Amino acid sequence: MQERSTSTSRPVLDNHLHLDPVNGRGVEAAEAFAAAGGTHLLVLNKPSWHYAVDVADADDFRVGFDHTIDVTRRAAEVLPGDAWPVLGVHPALISRLVDQGMTPAKACDLMQVGLDVAAEYVASGDALAIKSGRPHYDVSDDVWDASNSVMRHAFSLGADHGCAVQLHTEGGEDFTAVAEWAEQSGLPRERVIKHYSAGRLSGPIPSVLADKDELVRAAEAGEPFMMETDFIDDPDRPGAVLGPKTVPRRTAWLREQGYEAALEIAHVETPKSIYGIDIRGTLDENRL
Repeated sequence: MQERSTSTSRPVLDNHLHLDPVNGRGVEAAEAFAAAGGTHLLVLNKPSWHYAVDVADADDFRVGFDHTIDVTRRAAEVLPGDAWPVLGVHPALISRLVDQGMTPAKACDLMQVGLDVAAEYVASGDALAIKSGRPHYDVSDDVWDASNSVMRHAFSLGADHGCAVQLHTEGGEDFTAVAEWAEQSGLPRERVIKHYSAGRLSGPIPSVLADKDELVRAAEAGEPFMMETDFIDDPDRPGAVLGPKTVPRRTAWLREQGYEAALEIAHVETPKSIYGIDIRGTLDENRL
């Protein structure tokens, strides 16, 4: 394993990627991120079925969560900054459960149990935030309604535990209603993040997939945003969705284009306001 960088790197956060210590590159991908100039990571757990787990109770969710916490801790050791786990239940799980014969209502109950487990890790300090959402593909009305109930439960948990909620949803640029649901649950909309976002978004805070055009849209808006790759760490799909070096490279490109202020928003100010993490402070600590 390579030594932790002691370079004078500027803060570079990838807000959403996966590290799979069982089937994928794991810490090696974090090393590639750091070598390209990355400093901080938010690591999302992969869906339970990636670890050959068919969830039936609370403990089944812990398998993927524990893998994620372990690989995130090891990833932090090779970064000049730090890494934090974000845990939750992938919204596509509802389709798998229904296909296996479960009713949408029962699937909703089980997924809410998984979110309760994720919230336990947040409460213990082992995770930073919760992930939830709803399918990004067409589903029946019953599945859609159940998925929205799951997501609203995540908002309630975020409010109870004082943590942010990352969302996996369908595409689009207007999620005002979703942000209002969060506020109705007691979670400020400023603590709701839409992952895989376009450069402009109404409602939650956008976590912008690192496409040049969309990043420029976000940078020119002057509003809070973050950057991500949604790297899935799947050996059958290397580099998908984007490779781990992409956010550092896009950051360097944006700096060349003169978007220094936007980069401060993306990599320092927004993570502080959403997650309460001190990106620059943790970077300095790890250089000592």
